[in-house]
Amino acid sequence: MDKLETRQPEAREQALLQRLSAQIEHAKKNTEYFAHIFSNVDPSKINSRNALAQLPVTRKSELSVEQKRLPPFGGMNGTPIHKLKRIFQSPGPIHEPQGAEIDNFRLARALRAAGFKEGDLVHNTFSYHFTPGAWMLEGGAHALGCCVFPAGIGQTELQAQTIAHLKPNAYAGTPSFLKIILEKADELGLDCSSLTKAVVSGEALTPSMRAWFKERGIQVNSTYATADVGLIAYESPDLPGGMIVDEDIILEIIEPNGSKPVPIGETGEVVITVFDKDYPLIRFGTGDLSAIDPESLTKPSPCGRTNIRIKGWLGRADQTTKIKGMFVHPGQIQDIIRRHPEINKARVIVTGNIGNEEMTVHCELKNDAKCDLSALETGIAQSTREVTKLRANVRFEAMNSLPADGKLIEDARTYA
Repeated sequence: MDKLETRQPEAREQALLQRLSAQIEHAKKNTEYFAHIFSNVDPSKINSRNALAQLPVTRKSELSVEQKRLPPFGGMNGTPIHKLKRIFQSPGPIHEPQGAEIDNFRLARALRAAGFKEGDLVHNTFSYHFTPGAWMLEGGAHALGCCVFPAGIGQTELQAQTIAHLKPNAYAGTPSFLKIILEKADELGLDCSSLTKAVVSGEALTPSMRAWFKERGIQVNSTYATADVGLIAYESPDLPGGMIVDEDIILEIIEPNGSKPVPIGETGEVVITVFDKDYPLIRFGTGDLSAIDPESLTKPSPCGRTNIRIKGWLGRADQTTKIKGMFVHPGQIQDIIRRHPEINKARVIVTGNIGNEEMTVHCELKNDAKCDLSALETGIAQSTREVTKLRANVRFEAMNSLPADGKLIEDARTYA
């Protein structure tokens, strides 16, 4: 841990607020979007949390709209495209920029808390294709002096064989995929016992999963990060289940779909302000729900870190649902419906357990729809794959059998 992580809370708060005015001024001067929405804002006066709370919230759900209006970043990038290292695309589609620094997304802090250190070999199974997940973890690992094997996703048998051969001691990826790899290794009689620590993200780390890994001698810590703002919070081995807020952000918990902060301890939407010059997001509404642990205001974490803690990921403020590490948005379901005029109403229902979930598109057809049901089923499945990047089953329902509640996505998974 570094000296920032053990500061007195008052010193931390003062340092963050001193940086805030300069970041707002930077965003106004260097981005079209914030120049517009902050046109009447004097940056020098935004020097307290109360003042910050008066600024508008920019929500993740708005990004695809703004980016269609002004590609590729909706005018929110503070660095010209030709000076960026990479551009990513997440489902939505939503594009994210990456600047030239090694650890733009600040994941090194979370990896270090999980015991990653110089000389480790990290088996990284986040996707290197389109989305930034793999690059986020790789940048943090490189900042610590780790070597990374870019495993990516899929090819379970080859993943197990590679771990048995290279003997990495660290893993990065989703918890469910790590479990799948280890079970495949057992089936093949391969030794993957070199893995002793892991940082996981992209889905919930359930208590049963954590216990399963512990029995195999693997310390698994969960990390909360997004492609937009990078690291938000992380676990340390001494604090399973609670998450320490990153040192380089200002975190607010506000009324879902509102703008006013909620009282400490209450559940609300996670809103983040970052000090990234390339992508200076101010009051960015993630759409995720969490709550500040009141005890963290007066009691440091057992590991000695003094920043506030949140209670992890507690759901979504909207219907957006993360499935196998990928966000599925209500707008995507609307897109699928538009592609097939035979559909009167549709609802995606996610069932099963984390890592072994099943996505089914339940469809009501119009009364006058005359079509080949088999061909339509294939077409809807293909559209779902194209729009969400995920496979889904398709099921036709009787007219008026789906709830008339406006919900397009229902999460019916078991979180045991």
